Amino acid sequence: MASPLVSRRLGLLALISGLGLTSISEHAQAGGQLEEPLADAVRTALSSAVANAAPPVLDFADSADRLNYLRWLGTMSERLKKQKPDFDVRREFLQTLWYESRRAGLEPALVLALVQVESNFRKHAVSSAGARGYMQVMPFWMRVLGHGDTGRLFHLQTNLRFGCVILRHYLDLERGDLFMALGRYNGSRGQSPYPSAVLATKRRWLL
Repeated sequence: MASPLVSRRLGLLALISGLGLTSISEHAQAGGQLEEPLADAVRTALSSAVANAAPPVLDFADSADRLNYLRWLGTMSERLKKQKPDFDVRREFLQTLWYESRRAGLEPALVLALVQVESNFRKHAVSSAGARGYMQVMPFWMRVLGHGDTGRLFHLQTNLRFGCVILRHYLDLERGDLFMALGRYNGSRGQSPYPSAVLATKRRWLL
């Protein structure tokens, strides 16, 4: 019998070959972020970045920006029907993901791809490493950033907020190197299966 690590990598390779459209398994394909020492300034900045629990109210620069969002929402909603059949659930998920992605300076297509690879859009997914929710956030982040209850990682906005802030942190840490940042997010820095899977899957979510 293959080890869990080998099984996970085989699953990711299958995902790459199929571009992540239908081949992802029912189990989370997550690894797990590794707990690392954080400078006080970094911890304070990250804690501040996740602190605001206000609902994701979208703010548009002008009518063209709003129309672009509505076009994106309609297109992504159609593509997400299989994973989230209920329209209201789908709309809330996409609105929140759009908000949190842009808030963190990330492409929504990248975050959608990461969610697909990590959890296949399952809100209550838990990996063998204990990572939780849509973006498979490790529970230690709740302790490190002083937010306590790890059960909140199953809350839609909390999970997407933490996941996007963590990915942004890793991207900054890797000086913009997305391949390395994705590997760090998965706890497999420097190895290709996970970043390659996310980047291949991202093509599905481009407008």
